[in-house]
Parts: sequence; structure tokens; C-alpha cells
Amino acid sequence: QVQLVESGGGSVQPGGSLRLSCAASGMTVRIRQMGWFRQAPGKPLELVASISSAGKVDYVDSVKGRFTMSRDNAKNTLYLQMNSLKPEDTAVYYCNTSPAIYGWGQGTQVIVSS
Repeated sequence: QVQLVESGGGSVQPGGSLRLSCAASGMTVRIRQMGWFRQAPGKPLELVASISSAGKVDYVDSVKGRFTMSRDNAKNTLYLQMNSLKPEDTAVYYCNTSPAIYGWGQGTQVIVSS
């Protein structure tokens, strides 16, 4: 059974930073294209960043230069380093394959507000 457990969210002021983690079990993140997704209130789910099995990372334009996605193969864990956070980054963040094929975890809430 695949489990994806997100953590690391919180409440920060604009310009702040957070590092999200996604611990995977029941599947191997390094052999799949994996993604970080987010859903803001009243908005559809959005793919924020993805990493291929070869390690190539792509970002949605709105986070380029601010977010960095990485992967620790030994820990079977994904990370999303988020810097220079903006109020529009406020959302619940999830990880999954890209495109998503597994059930969604509980997500981790990110709130950016002054």
C-alpha cells in the first residue's frame, strides 16, 4: 500500500522560507516522475514542481527562482524548499506521482500572511 506523508508546512510572513518533506512508502520515488502539487482555497489543484526519474526538475512559472524541488533516494523522500514566499503561495501542498496515480495524503498547510 502506497503512503505519501507530507510535512513541514506552517505560517510565515511574506519573504519567509519553509521546507516541505514528503516521505513515501510502498513505492520508490526515484523511479517515478514525482510532483509537488498545491490547492489554494477555491482554486483547482496545481502542479508546482516535478522531478523526473533522471533528476530533471521543472517548475510552474510562478515559483521559478523561489522554489527548489529535490529528492533523497536513500530516504525515499521528496523535498520542496520554498523561499521568498508570497501570500499567493498559501495553499495545502501535496506530493504524488506526476501525473497523480496514487491516493492523496493529508497534505501540509502553508499560510503566508503578514
